[in-house]
Amino acid sequence: MSIRPIEFQILLTLAREERHGYGIMQEAARLTGGDVQIEAGTLYRALHRMLKAGWVAESGRRPAADLDDERRRYYRLTPLGRRMASAEAERLARLVGAARANRLLTRA
Repeated sequence: MSIRPIEFQILLTLAREERHGYGIMQEAARLTGGDVQIEAGTLYRALHRMLKAGWVAESGRRPAADLDDERRRYYRLTPLGRRMASAEAERLARLVGAARANRLLTRA
């Protein structure tokens, strides 16, 4: 099964903790040093696909009411989503290894 870069990015942001949509966008930017800026429409279309595929689920846990906005939806990785993210990370690691072997990367 194929995984889109945006889906992998979202799975990465959910790997450690549940997040709401804006939190996913912020974490994606943080993880990439600002190189990835996910737009809201793109995010929610991807989340819809990923919910349908069973890679993510809406979380029932919520922060305290005074720290939260009741309109927010929180998302978490499912076991299938974690497996998909791991498989994609392994695939990308093999590609980076090939790039290194072919002297396409200057840093170790």
